[in-house]
Amino acid sequence: MLNQRKYTFSIILLFLAVILTGLFNISLGSVNIPISEVISSLLGLEVEKDTWKYIIVNYRLPKAITAIITGSGLAVSGLLMQTLFRNPLAGPYVLGLSSGASLGVAIVFMGASVFGASFAVILLSKWSLVIASSLGSLLVLFAVILASIRLRDTMAILIIGLMFASLTAAIVSVLAYFSPASQLQQYVFWSYGSLGDLSWDEVGILSLFWIVGILISIGSIKNLNSLLLGEQYARSLGTNIKKNRFAIIIATSLLAGSITAFAGPIAFVGLAVPHLIRQIIPSANHITLVPAVIFGGAILMLLCDIIAQIPGSEYSLPINAITSLIGAPVVIWLLVRKRKFNF
Repeated sequence: MLNQRKYTFSIILLFLAVILTGLFNISLGSVNIPISEVISSLLGLEVEKDTWKYIIVNYRLPKAITAIITGSGLAVSGLLMQTLFRNPLAGPYVLGLSSGASLGVAIVFMGASVFGASFAVILLSKWSLVIASSLGSLLVLFAVILASIRLRDTMAILIIGLMFASLTAAIVSVLAYFSPASQLQQYVFWSYGSLGDLSWDEVGILSLFWIVGILISIGSIKNLNSLLLGEQYARSLGTNIKKNRFAIIIATSLLAGSITAFAGPIAFVGLAVPHLIRQIIPSANHITLVPAVIFGGAILMLLCDIIAQIPGSEYSLPINAITSLIGAPVVIWLLVRKRKFNF
């Protein structure tokens, strides 16, 4: 009981940290806006400069919300995959969803070299990239779902996901080989990831997918806890393994697939955050872990975005580069420590 109270207090602190980090994220950028003015704008009060309010409402606030959705969604996806496969190095993209999305976008960007220039003229738009990315993720998702229905071994699903990732990566490589430098450059820029290109309509659609994915994840908490002791023990508790596996895959696909479609492939967040949270809250209970990971992922993504913006400068760094700089050392640290995991 004492530990649970301590964990609850930690979760409350993480929630407050999300709010504070979000305010700093909106405040800092090429134009630094005082936090007091940010708060006034969010509360609908008068702001000293109209340009500040325009920047906050139309650029900074959608970007901050996107960062929160992206970080929390990928972090929860990573937690689900690590629990399902009982593998500390599993992440939200082990099912091949990111590779499927990359294939869809690669066909749009580099399809002109294969299908003709008119193909690119028709399809090259913001929404066409989102649709192509979503279709690519769905294609891989359907294949993984079919595999999960036919296979009893969960690890076999992991291997199939990795094989699909290799297959789609090979097709992307073939397209890249025959594409001119300009089209290849567009694809590379997309692969860097971006949080600042979404309109309010796109943020709303992404939020809808996020809500559904999080609700499915919360509904799977009891079954996730039973999986920690192995599938045989989970079956003895009355857990329907196939149904539970299907729900986890759907939740991960909704979260990781939609985030990749709108923000691009963001690396390492889903892999690193669950482990970082376990250092703060050493609990195996997903009732505690899921909300903590949601807030932890949001904080990390907001911090990475602040660093990527290089406050006070007109330049910015690729968000993927920053998340990798933070995530890669975490993975190395995990391997070096060889600590005992709760899987």
